[in-house]
Amino acid sequence: MQRITNSPVFNIGLLTFGAAIYSIGVKDIVMAKGLMSGGVSGVALLLYYLTGVLGPGVYYFLLNLPLMGLGWVTLSRRFILYTVYGMGILSLFMQLMPERTLITDPLLAAIFGGAVMGAGSGLMLRTLGSAGGTDILAIWLNQKYNLRIGQFNFFFNLAIFAAGLAFYEPTLVLYSIILSYTNSKVMDYFLALFNQRKMVFIISDKADDIAKDIIHTLKRGATFLHGAGAYTGKSKRVILTITNTVQIKRLEELVFSHDPNAFFVVENTFNVLGEGFSRRKVY
Repeated sequence: MQRITNSPVFNIGLLTFGAAIYSIGVKDIVMAKGLMSGGVSGVALLLYYLTGVLGPGVYYFLLNLPLMGLGWVTLSRRFILYTVYGMGILSLFMQLMPERTLITDPLLAAIFGGAVMGAGSGLMLRTLGSAGGTDILAIWLNQKYNLRIGQFNFFFNLAIFAAGLAFYEPTLVLYSIILSYTNSKVMDYFLALFNQRKMVFIISDKADDIAKDIIHTLKRGATFLHGAGAYTGKSKRVILTITNTVQIKRLEELVFSHDPNAFFVVENTFNVLGEGFSRRKVY
């Protein structure tokens, strides 16, 4: 699976698919109601609304050119090359896709437009690259000045919506804020969709037998943590293992078949990097 997700065909295909979905949200839902989004795409839409020429795809491409230059000298070649493709194909789709009106109600347009755009952004960020935009600048500022990426994006979007208030009705700007919020939430969901893991702590007197079954039956790794009972002072070996949502029930049955009195503690974890799980995305 890691070989597939690291292959150029997979990454280029997913970047293309995500860009197409994002562009549908922009051209078929958002632009019809005159709404804005966050990030560089929001600036591109604002410029297009003010001038009425060139098109949002052209503005998005031009705004990204200096950011691509910054990324070329500060970030990894693999990441920036995939990002250049993602930025280019997104600009092309945003420019060439026909503008239609799929949703007439502005509130529904803000919600569903943000959801569609967030899905596209999340899919593109699941690759070894991105769609460009503020991601490049945010990563650079984080590496150079330790400025948090989320903090930068918040203030950048705040500036866009403040500029929007100077040119548009406050109601449209408020709808745009709803769109941006929906966008970020759906994007986070798509980023976590295939990365959700379960971190499990198992406390049992049958730790050796349970660990063997985890390794040989479930084909998962396990680690012994050394602890002691606070009341009895007796030494205990605590099993730590990581599994997915599909196997969690099988793991539960395995543990309690060995020891009905075991403690079984499950925690959700967003991302696990390492052998058998995800690889670190290098910027």
